[in-house]
Amino acid sequence: MSGDGDNGGGTGGTGGVTGDGSRDRAGTTQGARAAAGADTGREAGAGAGSGAGLDSGAGRKVGADAGRDAGAGPGRDTEAETGADAGRDAGAAPGVNAGADSGMDTGTAARLQKLFEGHRLTPTQRRIAHCMVRRAADAPFLSSVELAELAGVSQPSVTRFAVALGFDGYPALRRHLREVAPTDKPDDTGSYNEYQQAVQAEIDNLRHLAAALADPSPVIEAGRLFAASRPLPVLGLRAATAQAAGFSYFARKVHPDVRLLDEGGTMLTDRIDAAVRAGASALLCFALPRHPREVVDALEYARTAGLTVVTVADSAFAPVAHHTDLLLPAPVGTGLAFDTACAPMLLGRVLLEAMCDALPDAQARLEQFDARAAARGLFVE
Repeated sequence: MSGDGDNGGGTGGTGGVTGDGSRDRAGTTQGARAAAGADTGREAGAGAGSGAGLDSGAGRKVGADAGRDAGAGPGRDTEAETGADAGRDAGAAPGVNAGADSGMDTGTAARLQKLFEGHRLTPTQRRIAHCMVRRAADAPFLSSVELAELAGVSQPSVTRFAVALGFDGYPALRRHLREVAPTDKPDDTGSYNEYQQAVQAEIDNLRHLAAALADPSPVIEAGRLFAASRPLPVLGLRAATAQAAGFSYFARKVHPDVRLLDEGGTMLTDRIDAAVRAGASALLCFALPRHPREVVDALEYARTAGLTVVTVADSAFAPVAHHTDLLLPAPVGTGLAFDTACAPMLLGRVLLEAMCDALPDAQARLEQFDARAAARGLFVE
């Protein structure tokens, strides 16, 4: 589908450093920045990168374990869950495979995700699951101590996590991973500087997104929903504002009524109400870390108002998953002080294409725009 002359400029997500205090950064981050910058930008329970297998159903909330995990020996973990962890929706949905950082193995990540599905995990255990999926290629080779350090939890938490998955302990879990995963560790990228590692991580994220799109049906369904919704509200706050604005800018060229919701506060629900009164049937949300609480509240309200919610999120574990009818995960890069969002941006463009395919007059609208732009001398060719 052709577009106007300025559609080559991509929009990139900006925002605070994400993670749950346990994220493993690609490259060596300066100590001063890690101490001063990371703490101000971190949020417990921010999503891990996600990829292969787009969720075509509502995100499933994984509740906290009703009974505490068994299997903790001497040195029982007494760490308290943070408020953010305790209130976080797990949102792991069937068929959604979370991605890993640089050096990821898509198949290993998919197997790990499948292993975690169907288990009631505590917030601390979900943090460990995040870490393992993000480091899918390394997971079979990590000791319990190494995994605990990467996830920012205690070693007994790792033991209880393995028991919660049905294993006798962490060694049994690791043996299982080695049996089902490739035996060779990924190539060492230690010779890359931190900027190169950040770029490589984004390349890996895009590869993971490409693998996810092997099943195009969720994207096609989303495009159909957007084409049928008049108007189409598009929500994106804080770090996700750029993604929502970029989608809305191009969508307005082919869709008769696109409404960008990029400001929070008490007016947000009013604008959702106005869209519903005008005939809206679906809402698109871009949800990237750090995840604003009001985005979660807005999606819950939108579904209550009768809208079908489609969300592009950084992870199947994102807090918005439980409040979404169609979750489309696209991982973000976490190797720099501020997250990089190439995969969510590209997925937004893919959704635009799917919407154009579902709009019978999309091509005619684009041609009309190009003709008017040429007559006005709008672009410098």
